[in-house]
Amino acid sequence: MEFFKKFALVLLAGAGVLAALIFYSLNIPHKRSANIVERGVMTVVAPVMKPAARVSGFVEDTWDNYLNLVGVRQENLRMREVVKGLNARLVAAGETELLKQRLEKLLVMKNTVKAPVLAASVIGEDLSSWFRTLVIDQGSSSGIIEGMSVVAADGVVGQIVKVAPATSRVLLLTDHTSGIAATIQRSRARGVVKGKSDGLCSLEFTTREEDVKVGDMVITSGIGGVFLKGIPIGEVTMVKRGEYGIFQTVTIRPIVTISHLEEVLVVMRQPYD
Repeated sequence: MEFFKKFALVLLAGAGVLAALIFYSLNIPHKRSANIVERGVMTVVAPVMKPAARVSGFVEDTWDNYLNLVGVRQENLRMREVVKGLNARLVAAGETELLKQRLEKLLVMKNTVKAPVLAASVIGEDLSSWFRTLVIDQGSSSGIIEGMSVVAADGVVGQIVKVAPATSRVLLLTDHTSGIAATIQRSRARGVVKGKSDGLCSLEFTTREEDVKVGDMVITSGIGGVFLKGIPIGEVTMVKRGEYGIFQTVTIRPIVTISHLEEVLVVMRQPYD
């Protein structure tokens, strides 16, 4: 608008000149020479025609550029929406592939466990310094009861401690109140895996004479009837034999990465069967 206000006089003059030229051109016979009046008009308006033509061309180019910019902006917005859609589809495809891989591993564990199992998704967690539990989306309406064991694709997760109709709370093996009867797979030395506050576990009640080494795999022994025999628990990361006492100190790193859990299997077997 500022442009049109500034050059209003020039634009009006240009419009008048163009109108006059059109009028005279329409009234000039094709084969007749211009008379003195026509030549006079042409002489008078000639100095104005060139600036007027320039202004007209400038206005036309400006308008065309404006329309082009509007078109480019609209096209950019459309392309952005297309890119967003493609990115969303790529993310969804990636999530689908990862889910497929996790479920395939979970299926391997399902075939390993010699008991009925129920798949469940992790929907909550409490990994505070006092409690280490997970919440899953299956409960008593699906047949889950307290005391049932919970495993993941790699090994032991924990044990059901609270049940609601549609959800259950799982006490993790890393909780300080958890206890799982276990065996060193290589040497068959026995003990009880207890949770520690740092996300690790310890193998307790293993005498100093038992053969335990760093790198040994710890599995469930089946004693007690809660966990089936032979499910991986973790790997021995430290063995310490003191000068006094009858037991050795054994630290275990759980084989399951609790913080990454999304799907688990509940072993549908009553404890102490």
